[in-house]
Amino acid sequence: MGRYQANQEYHDGRLHILSAQTPSEKDFDRLFETHELSLRLHARALLPNWDAVDEVMQISSVVMWKKISQLDEETAFLPWSKVIIRFESHKYFRNRHRDPLLFDADVLDILSSTIEEQNEPDLDAEQAALDQCLTALSPTDRELVLAPYCGHGYMTKLAEIKGCTRNSLYKQVRRLRKKLENCVSRQLDTTQS
Repeated sequence: MGRYQANQEYHDGRLHILSAQTPSEKDFDRLFETHELSLRLHARALLPNWDAVDEVMQISSVVMWKKISQLDEETAFLPWSKVIIRFESHKYFRNRHRDPLLFDADVLDILSSTIEEQNEPDLDAEQAALDQCLTALSPTDRELVLAPYCGHGYMTKLAEIKGCTRNSLYKQVRRLRKKLENCVSRQLDTTQS
């Protein structure tokens, strides 16, 4: 991957930096976005809760971005980034060593190696099946099933717009999730046969 490059222009005998971009920034964004779900799930298997995952992912993504030039091949991104997440998870636990409910480094290493042994293609197949099933939903149903992930207060606003209660929307979301679960199961059964 490339080194730091800046677009430069001379005006009035002075050097002006127009923009500063590393060629690898675009590669990093694309690779991180492609593998973000796998990385978050990897972090969640190592960490006690989603808040910890968010914290470690934030720190890890900065480390990855800074070190992306050390990566030789794009195909090595996922294992390379999982190592960074494992190290940052170690730091997370070290910084919170006073909490007796958190794992020590040895247990974290065992968990990490166990997770690595799991089949990554299974996760890719599940994601592909979910994408296909989401696409099969009507736009209204798709909006509703994704609404709980749109931020605080979105379900309340949506309920007001639709003229119903939040509770009734959540019941609809529950039914749609069950429908998606069944659809994903059928898709996976079809691809495995």
